Amino acid sequence: MGQQSFLPEIDRKKTQAAVEAAFEKYRIYKYLTFEEREASITASYEDRPSGPTNVTSDQTASIAIYNVDSSKHRNDYCDRIERLVKRLPRMEKFLIEERYMTTEHDYITDQKVYSFSFQPPISEKTYSKIRWRAFYKLALNMNLVVEKV
Repeated sequence: MGQQSFLPEIDRKKTQAAVEAAFEKYRIYKYLTFEEREASITASYEDRPSGPTNVTSDQTASIAIYNVDSSKHRNDYCDRIERLVKRLPRMEKFLIEERYMTTEHDYITDQKVYSFSFQPPISEKTYSKIRWRAFYKLALNMNLVVEKV
């Protein structure tokens, strides 16, 4: 009788795509500035039906809440990703930081990382194994694992 595994079979390509999308979101939040909304000081006409609408609007308060909440959400997301990456083993953490958490992401290829960033350089196969182990752990922690159907 064979040993049964209780872990689901993982779709590696979809899981990797989900983790890479999370890092894309991280870079957007981390390196692109947040444009705060501002209150309009010009009066504008607003067509309201007769009678009470039971809605009061405070444009300034709504804008302030949006600015604070959005900024906090972005910072919390970046902090969470950074904490998860810091918990990885040294080689996995180095690979993720060099390849996915830099402002230079668009100009850095996997080949550049395994050929020039690692000292001594590592093979493409070793790089792929290290990256998959890191992605697997991150996907589990971020709840991004995609199971095979």
